[in-house]
Formats: sequence, structure tokens, C-alpha cells
Amino acid sequence: MEKIIKTETSVTLNTFAYSFGGRIKAIASKSHAHRLLIASSLSSSPSRLILEETSKDIEATISCLNNLGATITKDGDHLDIKPIPDIYSKSAEDVSALISKLDAGESGSTLRFMLPIVAALGKDCEITTHNRLTSRPLSPLYEELISHGATLSKQGISPLITKGHISSGTYTIPGNISSQYITGLLFALPLLDGDSRIKVTGEISSRPYINITLSVLASYNIKIIEDTPGEFIIPGNQIYTPSSPVTKVEGDWSNAAFFLCAGAISKENVTVTDLSLSSDQGDKKVIDILRDFGAGIEINENSNGLCDITVIPKELKATFIDAHDIPDLIPILSVCAAASKGTTKIINYERLRIKESDRVEAIKTMLANFNVSVEEKDNTLYITGVPYFNEATNDSSNDHRMAMSTAIASIRAKGPVTITDPYAITKSYPDFYLHFTDLMH
Repeated sequence: MEKIIKTETSVTLNTFAYSFGGRIKAIASKSHAHRLLIASSLSSSPSRLILEETSKDIEATISCLNNLGATITKDGDHLDIKPIPDIYSKSAEDVSALISKLDAGESGSTLRFMLPIVAALGKDCEITTHNRLTSRPLSPLYEELISHGATLSKQGISPLITKGHISSGTYTIPGNISSQYITGLLFALPLLDGDSRIKVTGEISSRPYINITLSVLASYNIKIIEDTPGEFIIPGNQIYTPSSPVTKVEGDWSNAAFFLCAGAISKENVTVTDLSLSSDQGDKKVIDILRDFGAGIEINENSNGLCDITVIPKELKATFIDAHDIPDLIPILSVCAAASKGTTKIINYERLRIKESDRVEAIKTMLANFNVSVEEKDNTLYITGVPYFNEATNDSSNDHRMAMSTAIASIRAKGPVTITDPYAITKSYPDFYLHFTDLMH
């Protein structure tokens, strides 16, 4: 029996007929790559990134930066980056004359990072978006940019047209909508003439993503002062200067989580190599949550100073999950919950509704297709586990994390599992099915 059957519109995995386990190397972090590409393109000198894999989201950021004037070229496993010229020498009027057409694809990170940056550079741009990204929210970042001097076309229509030059000052952003708004401003405001302040109201959701941004900015000698928690002081007239001419993009904990969770629900160990425990990526918390489920975890430092993480399958038991800082882990953790004894509770998941799909509804549909009970009440998801899943067909809803979660769930299915709209994975992990089937034997 074939491991995988691919058509233009579906992928069928016959995982039930095979054993699943082995070793796999973590791919490069999408979150880290976005930020390094932007910082390098805003720099005063060229630099090189070691980036072994790309994806549609990363390619969208590269395309936008190239269209803003950077020159990013691929040389094997490296990206050579010549920054956007004359950022630190031309007047705002001169820079804005270089009108640009950008295509953010379906990448929320690309759009929300680029929008404040082009406004800080004073560039007139048309930013094209596709599919669900066009309707995903930009408020209150949208209103803050307008109140500081930018002119933006109506939300919800592609392309989004931006004109004008934002000024320094105080930018107020609620912390519970998207950390990407804050990251975009943290990149942009150091370029302005005067000092600025970002005031985040309420608790910051997905705080680890802000920490990744702050770490990258520090490595490019950009000074950010967090005066009090959630209040950032950004001196103006700063110059991005890379601390090193060559930087390696970290391994991706968000995508590694799919295979780490596979080890928890399989009958054989799964090892993911080349991950950093010192990373600011919040999704490294997957290790702690898998321990809470009852999986065995072994951590070994390898020869390059990174870690190999092995997940050892054991009987899983239900647990409690707070999605506040780890929304991207919830689709795959819901699969672990479905394979656990008892009822797992998940809270603080509302922001999943405004991702590439409404992931709350997508999770409920996926698990129902596998004959797993999911109930939502009192702002809590209750997932009651079963020993094995039914064979099923599930649509990805054009969401990479839902496609990959369905594939991992096939490990516990009693028959073939078909994924429709399966190539949503190219958004973050184009080689996912290849790596998945490499572990089938």
C-alpha cells in the first residue's frame, strides 16, 4: 500500500498501515526569519543569513523587501542581503518618490510588519493581500498610523494603499489582539526623527513573539527600553547595524511541535534535532505541555550546541492548557488531547478565530470527523479523548496548521485519512508531507 496518494486537490495518508517514528531535523523558524530579514534590510551594511528552508510566508517578506529597494539573493543555504539604499541619508520626500508595489501573499506577519515600516520610510505603497488575509483585522494599528500622519485606504480591500510619513510620538495598542502590531511598530519607530513610546493596554497576548523581536533588534544595535511592563520607549534616529555579518536562523519550535506531538501519540519515539532551549520562541513550551500529558521527554545536546528532543510515547492523560501565549500550538495540541484519557480543557483561545481560518471551528470540525467529542462552553474547549480515531476526510480550510494537524492525527486513525486543500502547508512548511512520510516505515 502506498504511504501517500497525492492529487491536485487532496492528499491521502495510509499511516495506519505503517509504523511511525525516527529522527528529523527542525526547519528554520519562520518567526525568526521574518524579523532577521527585515532588520538586515533596514541596516547600514550588508549581511548574510543562513536559512536552509523557505516558505510562502518568508518568500512574501523577501519579495516586499526587494520591492522596497533591498537586494536579497539566495546562494545555496544562504541569503545575501544588501539593505534598502539611502534610508539614513535621503529626506522623506526623496524616499517617498520611490513608489512600491508589495505583495504580502497570505502572510499576516508580512502585512502587519511592513505597514508601519513603509509609513516610517515615507513610502507610497500598494500592498496586495490574498484570500483571508484581506479581511483579517488591522485595527487598531490602522487608526494609530492614520493619527500619526499616514493615509491608508479602506480596510478589507486589496490592495491596501498607504501614503505619507508617520511622526514620532505615543502609539497606544491593546495587547489582546495581535502581537504583530507591536512588532511592526518596534521595527519602524527607531527610524523616525523623534523619540516614541508604545503603550500597550492590558496584558500582552503572545508575549514571546515580542521577545523574539526585541532580541533581534538588540542584535542590530537598536535600543528599546521597556520602561514598565508593556510600555516601550524607542529613541529616534537609530541606525540598524548588525552585530555579526552572518546570522543563522533558529530552528522552528512551532513546526517542530507537529513531530514532537507525533511522538506522543505514536508507538515509537520521535526525535527532532537542532532546536535551541534558549530560544525566545514561546512554542518551545510544547515540551512542558507534552510532559503534562504524560509523554516522556529526553533532551540531549548535540555537537553543534543545539538540542535533540526525543518524545517517548506513553499513555496520555488529559490536562489543562492556557492558549494565551501559544495560540499556534492549539491545533496540534488538540490532537494530543483527542488521544488522551479523560477530558482536556483549553482556555484563552479566542484569537484563534482570526487566524488563517477560524481555528476554533476548524478544530471542532476536524476532531468531530475523527469521532472525537469536542464541546465549547463558558469560554472553554473540552476535548474528550478516545483510544483511536476513525478514518476520515478533513478540509484544511486553507490553513497550514490544520492540514498538518490532520496529518499527525492520521497516526492514530484506523484507516486512511484524506486532507482536502492539503497544500496550505506551503505557507510555512513546504516539505512537510515529504518529512512526514520519511518517518513512516
